[in-house]
Amino acid sequence: MKIKDYINKQVSIAPLVVFRIIFGIMMASSAIRFWANGWIDTQFIQPTHFFHYYGFSWVTPLDSTGMYVVFSVMILSALAIAFGAFYRFSALVYFLTFTYVELLDVTNYLNHYYFVSLMAFIMIFLPAHRRFSYDVYRNPETFRSTVSAWTIDAIKLQLSIVYFYAGIAKLNTDWLFNAQPLRLWLASRTDLFLIGPLLKYTWVAFVFSWVGCVYDLVIPFFLVNKKTRIYAYIAVVVFHVVTSILFPIGMFPYIMILSTLIFFSSDFHEKIIIALGRFFSSENLAIEVKRGRINSIPQQLIRLGFALFFIFQLIFPFRYAFYKDNLFWTEQGFRFSWRVMLIEKSGSATFYVVNPDTNRKIEINNSDYLTPLQEKMMATQPDLILQYAQIIKEAFEKKGFENPAVYVDAYVTLNGRSSQQYIDPSVDLTKLKDTFASKNWILPFKG
Repeated sequence: MKIKDYINKQVSIAPLVVFRIIFGIMMASSAIRFWANGWIDTQFIQPTHFFHYYGFSWVTPLDSTGMYVVFSVMILSALAIAFGAFYRFSALVYFLTFTYVELLDVTNYLNHYYFVSLMAFIMIFLPAHRRFSYDVYRNPETFRSTVSAWTIDAIKLQLSIVYFYAGIAKLNTDWLFNAQPLRLWLASRTDLFLIGPLLKYTWVAFVFSWVGCVYDLVIPFFLVNKKTRIYAYIAVVVFHVVTSILFPIGMFPYIMILSTLIFFSSDFHEKIIIALGRFFSSENLAIEVKRGRINSIPQQLIRLGFALFFIFQLIFPFRYAFYKDNLFWTEQGFRFSWRVMLIEKSGSATFYVVNPDTNRKIEINNSDYLTPLQEKMMATQPDLILQYAQIIKEAFEKKGFENPAVYVDAYVTLNGRSSQQYIDPSVDLTKLKDTFASKNWILPFKG
């Protein structure tokens, strides 16, 4: 098929409508769950310091009331997406509120949060509200029964990137030939009913590792193929249900299970809409009007934007190739690259402040500045260690110290290996700045 023909190809809007409903409900549920578990308080109100993403130090949390307002707006905008109410505005508001929350502290980073931000951004520009929505109820002339095929394929492509790149990331020695970190994680779940006793065996960890790798690499292709789609989706359900039982990864398995329905045929989604329509008066939604522009933004500009967006998605995960030493050790290029559950990394970091005038050395109690989660995450991530050194420096400057030096005695264990010294203990961390350059103050990985 020629590119021009593909661009002009029209398909049923039904899959896009169903995805809109699923996405909105799942995102609202996730935010409500976050609130109910008290995580707004523990992650954004209780901490006195926050770790920032490079270039986003200006993103700071609001006060207690402000953060609860942000989450309230997030929940309402997600529900508005589901109902197709003031859709463009609601999608934009959800994207901004969710992404704002995720930018507040690096220690809360999860791959599925990144996925949600990307998907929320995509949804802003898709005409998912043109059928079975409050917007059409208000203005029936906006109804459409078809959309450009690429608007649905954009969602499929984003999902496929998550799966396929997660598979590529598993093509490493630790995962395939050492079954790490699964050997560690599965051995800790021997208490599980029925399957627990099996999880202590090394061969089971190897089976999980290889099956997981193959699954991620091939599942997008089997989902696209009509003949294998139903079997692939069964595999999706089984895979994510098993991972949700074995590992505490929150809503992500269910988000992926439901999102992957987008690969099914238009007829399948039509049945879902018909079933949902029984609960709503939707006769006025069945008005077909003369085809016009789907978006107020010129279509060519939107298509160009999506092309650049996905080119970036395909290239950005490989930036790690510009850095020396082991990726899992330095973590330069690790985030935002779909490296899902690849490492078990723990460590300890003892910081010291030295007064240059007196050479007095003071050991820092990390709990005076950080929450337990922040301390745990900081101890194994070099950029966070550097940020923390600046936090300590600023705290001691307020106490009257002039130009305090900060050093760290850090040890880290990676995927079951013996603990190794992580950061050069002779380097004054206050003299360093976080950049995209290689961090030569990270000690070499010994394997």
